Amino acid sequence: MSVKARFIVSLILSLPMLAEMMTKPLFGIGLPGHTWTMFTLTTGVMAVAAWPFIHTAWAAFRNHHANMDTLVAIGTLAAYIYSIYAMLNHQPVFFEVAAFVITFVLLGQVLEETIKGRASGAIEKLLGLQAKDAEVLRGGTVVRVPFAEIVIGDILRVKPGQKIAVDGVITEGSSAIDEAMVTGEGMPVSKKTGDAVIGSTINTSGTFMFRATKVGNDTLLAQIVDMVKRAQVSRAPIQKTVDTISNIFVPTVLIVAILTFVVWFVLLGADAATAMLFAVAVLIIACPCALGLATPTALMVGTGRGAKMGILIKNGEVLEAANDIQTVVFDKTGTITLGKPVVTDIVGDENAVLALAASLEHVSEHPLAAAIVEKAESLEIAPQDVTDFQAIEGKGVTAHINGSSAFVGNAKLLGNNVLDVKLEREMQRLQDEAKTVVIVGRNDRAIGLIAIQDTPKDTAVAAITALKKRGLRTIMITGDNERVARAIADAVGIDEVIAEVLPGDKADHVKLLQQKGKVAFVGDGINDAPALAAADLGIAMGSGTDIAIESGGIVLVKNNLQDVVRALALSQKTFNRIKLNLFWAFIYNTAGIPIAAGLFVWAGLTLSPELAGLAMAFSSVSVVISSLLLNRSKLV
Repeated sequence: MSVKARFIVSLILSLPMLAEMMTKPLFGIGLPGHTWTMFTLTTGVMAVAAWPFIHTAWAAFRNHHANMDTLVAIGTLAAYIYSIYAMLNHQPVFFEVAAFVITFVLLGQVLEETIKGRASGAIEKLLGLQAKDAEVLRGGTVVRVPFAEIVIGDILRVKPGQKIAVDGVITEGSSAIDEAMVTGEGMPVSKKTGDAVIGSTINTSGTFMFRATKVGNDTLLAQIVDMVKRAQVSRAPIQKTVDTISNIFVPTVLIVAILTFVVWFVLLGADAATAMLFAVAVLIIACPCALGLATPTALMVGTGRGAKMGILIKNGEVLEAANDIQTVVFDKTGTITLGKPVVTDIVGDENAVLALAASLEHVSEHPLAAAIVEKAESLEIAPQDVTDFQAIEGKGVTAHINGSSAFVGNAKLLGNNVLDVKLEREMQRLQDEAKTVVIVGRNDRAIGLIAIQDTPKDTAVAAITALKKRGLRTIMITGDNERVARAIADAVGIDEVIAEVLPGDKADHVKLLQQKGKVAFVGDGINDAPALAAADLGIAMGSGTDIAIESGGIVLVKNNLQDVVRALALSQKTFNRIKLNLFWAFIYNTAGIPIAAGLFVWAGLTLSPELAGLAMAFSSVSVVISSLLLNRSKLV
């Protein structure tokens, strides 16, 4: 039977006793059959609603263990069994105590489940994003098929306003796609042929065709859901401390309850009923349900919020690791920088220089050629036909255009020819900025220069600045030479550079840095896997479609460096909320025991078992509400 069903049964059976408590003092009206009716109603409560508590407590006892249900079971059984004894001996009974305590405890659990359900709604919302069907090209005709029948290699058509069913690559057409529901990206992202698309995102404009590359459980959305599920049921290491406290706390409370009964009954001369009520109140108020909820509810809310932002926290251990990070180490290529060279400067007549260079590089396979061609395309400069194309290793390329010779390359390609003074000066300036400079010329005469560099991401400066404001030391580690690395580091504001490091040696440098404090490493999750694993906290930058990076404790779905700051802030706030929850839960239990034991009777301050049950229930709810407030906390 569900907790909600047990609560309803307990409430229905308890209401007549509650009505008697309210009407008898005022009007002298009681329940028909009074004691026997109360016995019958309470027996129903104990048999249906309280039985799971009793069963769990007995199972724990057989394993020489005591838990939260132990206190509830012993407290309510004590009141129930004593009342049976009192009923048979025509003494005052306290059946309503057992019934009300069970009702209030279950009320707290129902409220907890309701609030926790809202907290874990991130998963349901993500699952709800999944497309139910799609238009697939089969046998030369586009047909609509269910989501489950889509296979890798299928060509799918997506019209404006439709959801993209699975992950894939555009083969025809272009569009702007709203990826906010998966990556948290606020603005639609422009996509063209060759670009990757993410399943469950929404096509906002043009119609396009794409080839399915990942389906079913391999899609980005499925991986996000799986990762969030695993995170929400994981245990933070601090929970081990909570378990240790509970294992000591529960037996201690049992001893305190026994001592409370003995002191009141033997030393203070109270009757057995009064002494028993004090002891039961101690058992109920001390039930550390809130203590058990402190960690999982905060973890659930924190990881759920992260998922909505495109920040995937893999488990509870990550939260503790992020709490006292002192140094953040970044990989350069693909993490701080875009990961591909782009044209940064053009010296000379821009159109003429770029048109000539693009014409030659259009047929070249050199990595820098793509940057020049892409720049020309962005300015709508069309390449011209070339003849006699020749690639000269280590120097550049040459060809003929409209009967004239042309070249693009480095200084070695000039041979005995020299640059004029102005171009020589500009070339030196650009090289001092750690940029690769190619010379563009016609008929053995240089007409201009093109500078190419792997540039920092737009978000790099803001992210590094924010990390410094949090008091964190920033370091960039790269295989590039010192001059290139320092130029990038200075551009974004990174404190320290470790250059000319082989990929396999990055982990060793991370371990050296750990001697001075905890280290987070931010990388692309592929060639940086050893360093991600070696760091106290590995943060893997997702590429949009491949997020299953086991080396990182946190995966950032978007390639946005600002999310590094948000991830650290969210992890720290979640862990701090766990500690806050534990503090108040423990203080609540500790402070309530003396009142329940009757130490302040002289001041008129007492706590009946019923009120103890109600207070205990709402203490659990307050912890859950505290965790939910994480959704409103400011991250950056």
